[in-house]
Amino acid sequence: MRKKELAAEVIARLKKEYPDAGCTLDYDDAWKLLVSVRLAAQCTDARVNVVVEGLFEKYPSVNALAEADVEDIEAIVRPCGLGKSKARDISACMKMIKEEYGGKVPDDFDELLKLPGVGRKSANLIMGDVYGKPAIVTDTHCIRLTNRIGLVDGIKEPKKVEMALWKIIPPEEGSDFCHRLVYHGREVCTARTKPHCDKCCLEDICKKKGV
Repeated sequence: MRKKELAAEVIARLKKEYPDAGCTLDYDDAWKLLVSVRLAAQCTDARVNVVVEGLFEKYPSVNALAEADVEDIEAIVRPCGLGKSKARDISACMKMIKEEYGGKVPDDFDELLKLPGVGRKSANLIMGDVYGKPAIVTDTHCIRLTNRIGLVDGIKEPKKVEMALWKIIPPEEGSDFCHRLVYHGREVCTARTKPHCDKCCLEDICKKKGV
């Protein structure tokens, strides 16, 4: 099976398995998703969702967070780990959105990459989930599963995985496909233990089942 054919089959099966898969970070505004995805580095989405409740209650807007002391932000986000660097990035990011983008998160990929603490993964998440544009979010689940399945071959660098997937994933499917990989990676094709191949909907087409 060629990679485009394999990708189409994987997409179809994951759609059936996880019909309602979406972002597991809670947000109701683009700037809140930016904050949450920065906090999610080396932290679970579940914990981030709890921590940001207090952060957004105290600082309910881009302007409020931009004007907050970095130390105050750090005190709230510390449970997510790496509090000092995350608080610094969040503060700088909100200041830039306030001062250079009129308080609105840009809907252009290259402009998003200019924001402090925003890399390709975060920018793609914003493009896909907030603005409904083509996006491929290469997080750890995406990298692990696409290698195991055989959609990419031994590629570990996020940008290279993203570029390889753009060639075989239909643009309109990319964002939801990556969300479904997260669900599948957590429930079935796990990282810390042997994958549960016996209950995997991709078992018969996976390149490295059981690895």
